[in-house]
Amino acid sequence: MTAQARGAQRSETAGRVAAGEPVSSAPTIAIVDYGMGNRRSVEKAFAHVGARPLLTSDHDEIRAADGVVVPGVGAFPRAMEHLRALGLDAVIVERAESGVPLLGICLGMQLLFERSVEVEPCEGLGLLRGEVRPLAAGGLRVPHIGWNVVRFTRACRLNAALPAETAFYHVHSLAPHPTDPDDVLGTAEYGERFVSAVARENVFGVQFHPEKSSTAGLRLLASFSAACDRERVGA
Repeated sequence: MTAQARGAQRSETAGRVAAGEPVSSAPTIAIVDYGMGNRRSVEKAFAHVGARPLLTSDHDEIRAADGVVVPGVGAFPRAMEHLRALGLDAVIVERAESGVPLLGICLGMQLLFERSVEVEPCEGLGLLRGEVRPLAAGGLRVPHIGWNVVRFTRACRLNAALPAETAFYHVHSLAPHPTDPDDVLGTAEYGERFVSAVARENVFGVQFHPEKSSTAGLRLLASFSAACDRERVGA
C-alpha cells in the first residue's frame, strides 16, 4: 500500500471513529482468554465497532494479532496465577514490548502494573510502574458500582473521540497508583480521586467497563480498534 493510500485510509478511519461508527477495516484483536472476566461481552462489543475479535489463549494467535486486550473480573493473585499457568504473561509482555497496541480492562488494567496488595502482595505484568491498592472510599459502599464521570487529563489515541469528561460504568474495589504521573490518562471520584484510565505509548488501561458503557464505551473501543488498524497497515 502506498503512503497516499494509507493516508486516505487513516482519514476515513478517523472520521468514522469521531462519528461513533465502525472502523473502516477489520484489524484482528486478540482477547486474552485465561478463564476470568466478561470475555464474551468484550468480544461482542469489538465486533459491533467493526473489528475482528478473537477470543483465544493460543500464543501464536496472540502474536499474529494487530492488537491485544486483557479483560478481567475477580482477584488479582488468581488472575496472575492463571496467566502464568498458561504462559500468557510472557506473551502479553512480549506483544506490548514489540509496540502492538494493548488494552487492559478493569482487572486487566490492574494486571498491567508491577504489583497489587489485594488478598496478598502479588506481582503483576510490570508494564506500568506502580501498585494496585484498595479504594479509600471514605465510608461509601465498596465495591464501587455504577456510572461515574471520568475526567481525562490529556488526549491520546484512546480518548480522542470523547469529551474531556465522560461517564463510564465502573465495578471495582481497588485502583492503581501509578508511580509516574505521566501515565495517568483519566481520573474519577469515589470517596477519593482515583485513577480510572492510563496510557503509556502503546499500552492502555481502563478501570471501567467500556463494553457496558453505551455509546461512549463503544467509541473508546472503536478508537483502540483504529489504533490497531494503523498498526496493521503499517502507519
